[in-house]
Amino acid sequence: MPIDWKNYDPAGFYDELISSPGNARRHARSLVKYLASLSEEEIVARKRAADLAIKTMGITFTVYSEGANIDREWPFDISPRVIPEKEWKKVHAGLQQRLVALNRFIDDVYNERKIFKDGVIPRELILRSKNYRTQCVGMRPVNGVWAHICGTDLVRDADGAVYVLEDNLRVPSGVSYMLENRKVIKRVFPELFEDQDILHIGDYTTQLFDTLASVSPRPAEYPVVVVLTPGIYNSAYFEHTYLAQQMGAELVEGSDLVVEDNCVYMRTIDGLSRVDVIYRRIDDLFLDPEVFKPDSMLGVRGMIRAWRAGNVGLANAPGAGVADDKVIYTFVPQIIKYYLDEDPILPNVPSYLCCDKKDREFVLQNLKNLVVKPANESGGYGMLMGPSSTSKQRDAFSKLLERDPRNYIAQPLICLSTVPTLCGNAVEPRHIDLRPFVLQGQDVYVTPGGLTRVALVKGSYVVNSSQGGGSKDTWIAPGRDN
Repeated sequence: MPIDWKNYDPAGFYDELISSPGNARRHARSLVKYLASLSEEEIVARKRAADLAIKTMGITFTVYSEGANIDREWPFDISPRVIPEKEWKKVHAGLQQRLVALNRFIDDVYNERKIFKDGVIPRELILRSKNYRTQCVGMRPVNGVWAHICGTDLVRDADGAVYVLEDNLRVPSGVSYMLENRKVIKRVFPELFEDQDILHIGDYTTQLFDTLASVSPRPAEYPVVVVLTPGIYNSAYFEHTYLAQQMGAELVEGSDLVVEDNCVYMRTIDGLSRVDVIYRRIDDLFLDPEVFKPDSMLGVRGMIRAWRAGNVGLANAPGAGVADDKVIYTFVPQIIKYYLDEDPILPNVPSYLCCDKKDREFVLQNLKNLVVKPANESGGYGMLMGPSSTSKQRDAFSKLLERDPRNYIAQPLICLSTVPTLCGNAVEPRHIDLRPFVLQGQDVYVTPGGLTRVALVKGSYVVNSSQGGGSKDTWIAPGRDN
């Protein structure tokens, strides 16, 4: 039986494609009409084709379960998400604005610290951040850029407004899945790309290489760029290999590199070859046992020394995570105003600082209605979903907040927008978010769209793949309004 959109009910949530049962949003009408023209057998066949493509292309992610690493095929839904270009232009501008301001903030934190002196952000909030690195004080990266690659998570509330949920400035992942999603959907629905003018995303790896090349300390037409991975057991190893291959860069582990005379070299069969830029996919504390964790086996001894000497570029720079802290996230509107003298284009989700006594009292009294997040966790771990929590869980979190209030913020539960998703032989609404990727080198580049993550479990708000989430291809459609 073909899809009957009259029976599709978003149940009060903002749906990206359907405004009300039986009615498609203007920018999604052609896609919705096309999907309705397919028989149940055709839809099942397209889904099988997508699953086969993912298996053939080897698109996997790793989950950790009871001490074991398990590779799983990437969960993908064949119904795309569509965003009108008119709306995307505002989002694009807001993402550019945000990363430029955050990079100026990070540079200020490790150098002049004017933002503290002017009383915009309390100094102790920064100095107590788990991602603040004293080893980076006084460092001046090329172009003043610390976070070259950023993955910013966006959500849409029930009123249709887009909010920034968080910024990922350390080692953001997921862009390889965004690119592979597009390849898969082109295999499954090639005819749609003949009829619809969808913005191209395939130049991302070229843009990434250019961004990395811009921080090379040596003037060279083709600087030597390497991708530094922790190894095959890392959950994002697929992405590490994918990006290295697409950029024509070498994929290396710490043991493949050595520092001599404050320069980084790669071991090759022909001897040592100097490295200009390291795209590191290793957390700060494991980068260099000479400076951070002395027992780290993942990094390169002397790497930070070479970086501080100006002989190698690091992306993202160590210390950039100080702006990744969710407590600092609450100050981003002030950061934008302070450094750029502009109002934020994209709003934050309203937030409560648990280190503030008044906010903390409110949070403790309203745990049942709030989402409480630790300042530096990712992947949906360590947080309390108040509306679905038990009294035992709330009591435990009350103690955590009292013990370490600096480590938590709280937010109202955003009624995440939905999008039609294939569930068995039916199409049902599922909650989503969006992670666009922003690059800053000499210029700023924003992906047209991003990685749409889907909470495949009915009613769930958790979109992370490690906790049962999946993804969709994201289309930016020119010339169409809502």
